[in-house]
Amino acid sequence: MLTQHIVAEAVRTAGVPVPARFLPVTGSTNSDLVAMAEHGAPEWTVIVAGTQEAGRGRMGRTWVSTAAGDELLASVLLRPQVSPSEAPLLSFLAAVCLVEACRVACGVEVRCKWPNDLMVGDRKLGGILAEAMVKGGRLDHVVIGTGVNVGQRPDDFPEAIRGIATSLVIEGGRADVAALLGAYLSSMKRGYEPKSPGFRENVLTGYRQVCDTIGRRVRANTTSGDQVEGTAAQVGEWGDLIVETQAGPASIGFGEIVHLD
Repeated sequence: MLTQHIVAEAVRTAGVPVPARFLPVTGSTNSDLVAMAEHGAPEWTVIVAGTQEAGRGRMGRTWVSTAAGDELLASVLLRPQVSPSEAPLLSFLAAVCLVEACRVACGVEVRCKWPNDLMVGDRKLGGILAEAMVKGGRLDHVVIGTGVNVGQRPDDFPEAIRGIATSLVIEGGRADVAALLGAYLSSMKRGYEPKSPGFRENVLTGYRQVCDTIGRRVRANTTSGDQVEGTAAQVGEWGDLIVETQAGPASIGFGEIVHLD
């Protein structure tokens, strides 16, 4: 079970210079940290929750919390000096770092489903929600929220998602939320180099290596209502998914992907 002391120690050991905040129960760590960011919270502010009552995912979805202590629910505030168009890179970096952390801290091999789902086989282990704020044409901050299923057993999940959700324990891993948090933040500290000329390519190279969507037949439902079907050929230079269709290549910048094989 996480406590303020355990979270603080994990964050300190990871080299994060800002004291972390642990909330046994909250609505959403992202909502909490977005509000703190607007009031000037420094970069690397971290909020961790035991459970969430109003967790959010991409495209307006909810994140369903189970028993306290069974998940890693954390949000990190970053203030990178990059253009707004490069903000999605932080979500891809978080995905790469979580894949590494799941392997190192819990002994489970995890892959990514474009753009932000963490998968073991065809079951969802977790997800990432990045929320950026642009002011005066400049990227002010990005809040990166992560939710990873750690200690749940199959019956802990609501019946509606029991067949498509998994946890690190179900996959034979160790249920150590504190170690997972520390490994994730340590990896983020190493990989977060927004001032480096090679930052974008380094992040995308790392993401391509762990992306299970590349090479698979997919259906993309875009936010504009269009549907694209074909083979996911590559993750492009801006993080878009390049899908080879009968009509030629299509670039998907934002939308919902379904693996068809």
